[in-house]
Amino acid sequence: MARPARKLTPDRSARHLFGADLRHHREAAGMTLEKLAEVVRYSRSHLARIETAEHVPPPDLPARLDEVFGTGEHFVRLYGIARHEIHPDKYRRLMELEARALVIDEYAGHLVPGLVQTEDYARALFRVSNPKASPDEIEEKVSARLSRQALLRAETPPDLSMVLDEAVIRRPIGGPTVMRTQLANLIELVDTATTIVQVLPFEHGEHALLGGTLKLMTLDDDSTVAYVESIATGELIEDPRTVSIRRRSYDLLRAYALSPSKSADFIRSLMEAFS
Repeated sequence: MARPARKLTPDRSARHLFGADLRHHREAAGMTLEKLAEVVRYSRSHLARIETAEHVPPPDLPARLDEVFGTGEHFVRLYGIARHEIHPDKYRRLMELEARALVIDEYAGHLVPGLVQTEDYARALFRVSNPKASPDEIEEKVSARLSRQALLRAETPPDLSMVLDEAVIRRPIGGPTVMRTQLANLIELVDTATTIVQVLPFEHGEHALLGGTLKLMTLDDDSTVAYVESIATGELIEDPRTVSIRRRSYDLLRAYALSPSKSADFIRSLMEAFS
């Protein structure tokens, strides 16, 4: 005897409403979970957990659902709200500001920034940071990480500038194949209409941002906020004077970094080492 479908609670959150609407439209279309799984190319169990809000929807699923059910942009819009619930409360303010940013300037000293990580690169990081996590827990975090990247694919994305320490592109996160793909992704972003990526070589030596990361966000009201992060802590800085000091540190690093074209050449040379 089939187990009865779990009762849904669409009034609890946008995430729960997404799941409830998914089940409603699926059943209205006379589709089983198995049939929908074939069409959208996600497993039956994954879709079942999304319906019951146990899993957050992956970033590419909403558009597929709108296409299957003929719902315009219903699921895409709903996901735009639900994706903010993926992140812990302490990061939601950061996510809100990031979504408002017209310009994002970021320095990374150890890892490729989350906004431009590939799926496998992110997965490798989450696995090593919590070896006891279940596969479902890992995939939940990967989906959360990838959901942030939607702003770079928006109709009017922010201008993104990144300065990456040489260590970022030398450490083989996830192994040679994963790292090679990640480096290829960075090369595509090195010099576009909205993205710039530069490498700060080891030969530069010491600088003010060693040991952490810095994100500067110029918002739609012309104000700028900073976010600094170390291995276990993160701090959002909104005081204009302190933000100005962080801005000066970033500008100095950018001045000493390789040009975009030379950065691309440098990254390509390292890709060969990971082949």
